[in-house]
Amino acid sequence: MKQKLVLIVSVVVGLLAAFLTRTYLSSKDKEYKQMEKEFLSRYAQMRVTVLNKDLPSGAVLTSADLDFKNAIASMHRGKAIEEENHRILIGKKIVRSLKKEAVIWWVDIEGGGPEMKGLSDDIKKEMRAISVNVSGAASVSGMVQPNDHVDVLGTFSFPSKTVAGEMELVTLTILQDVLVLATGKETAKTRLFASNPSNSSYNTVTLEVTPREAEMLVFAEQIKGRISLALRNPDDIYYESTLPRVNFDKIQGEIEKLNEERQRKILRKQR
Repeated sequence: MKQKLVLIVSVVVGLLAAFLTRTYLSSKDKEYKQMEKEFLSRYAQMRVTVLNKDLPSGAVLTSADLDFKNAIASMHRGKAIEEENHRILIGKKIVRSLKKEAVIWWVDIEGGGPEMKGLSDDIKKEMRAISVNVSGAASVSGMVQPNDHVDVLGTFSFPSKTVAGEMELVTLTILQDVLVLATGKETAKTRLFASNPSNSSYNTVTLEVTPREAEMLVFAEQIKGRISLALRNPDDIYYESTLPRVNFDKIQGEIEKLNEERQRKILRKQR
């Protein structure tokens, strides 16, 4: 009986020891994983572009001059030129002499990084950039951002076609599917390279348009028109070919038809 009791106690002690050991090891494992996570967060590696030879200031870079190595991401991200972007260096001049294996930083390159270039580099050939005044509501509560696509609508006071000597408000779509280059002073590049992208309000939106479209927008603002933007899905290339001018009579005469089409075509509802 005494031997059985000793055996039982030994088994219980053994199980307890095993449980405590497992608990301890599990706790340590979580601790090590947390330490590893913090280490990787602080010292994660990235591939950066370096020189494979000494080069003097003013040298024009070629692919044969470049090599790559690992570097601590937190110290190089956004400042050094990553391996995946190295082709942008081909044909560029360096502004100071660099030694072999030196990391190539954006500030080492003539013209600096993409965020340092002006808006003019973003405008496609045969296009123009023009800014229009918009309020927060007119820019979809200020949620329009660089690289978005919008429709441009204008509301104007025109002479009435039905009542001589009277003026009436008319709204019409001026342009469809227009690229937004900037909101205020923020462009897509400055937003990308900013450590804390701005969400501040703005009063102007810069659009990419043709020279003739630019003339229309300038005229629209000169006659005290109110410009509004309708935000689009960037993948949506559909456009309306015969959009009407809208005044009070148009709204009053077609509001039922418009609602019926919305229920049937957009919401897929049937009577």
